[in-house]
Amino acid sequence: MFIYKNSLRLRLRLQLKKSTAVSLKSAGEMSKQQRQHPWLFIIFLLVTTFFHLSSADVGTAAHYSPPYLPSACFGNDDSQFPTNNLFAAAGDGIWDNGASCGRQYLVRCISAAIPGTCNPSRTIQIKIVDRAETSVSRPSAKGATIVLSTTAFGAIANPSAASVNIEFKQV
Repeated sequence: MFIYKNSLRLRLRLQLKKSTAVSLKSAGEMSKQQRQHPWLFIIFLLVTTFFHLSSADVGTAAHYSPPYLPSACFGNDDSQFPTNNLFAAAGDGIWDNGASCGRQYLVRCISAAIPGTCNPSRTIQIKIVDRAETSVSRPSAKGATIVLSTTAFGAIANPSAASVNIEFKQV
């Protein structure tokens, strides 16, 4: 089984190299090998169509602590905060003139200045409720893409860190 998988991978790599080195041929000019193994092309087509390596953005996250009110998005309304306290303030990169208010993002810590700070196996979903630039409480680091609540930051990284590198994707 192991040899078969490696053989299949090698053939797929060779097929991909061959197809990138030579311009696409019309259906009538298909090589003998391509006619014998049309399933390789079909697998390649399916993989490239349905599976993307990554569709997330990379940025930095800092954290901030109470008081969280009033917020730039929803003022003094307590109901703006999710019950799990996983929320954030948007940095200038995603603020979008207030359009980010209420948006939800999946956030994952990918690295930090101090090894072992991140919990990379944990991804959280946060809601934007404020603007980092004008929040009542100051962020732990300036210029962050997303400033997480203390609860949210602690869920993905060691809370003693000022900032971490994150991968984030709008839901």
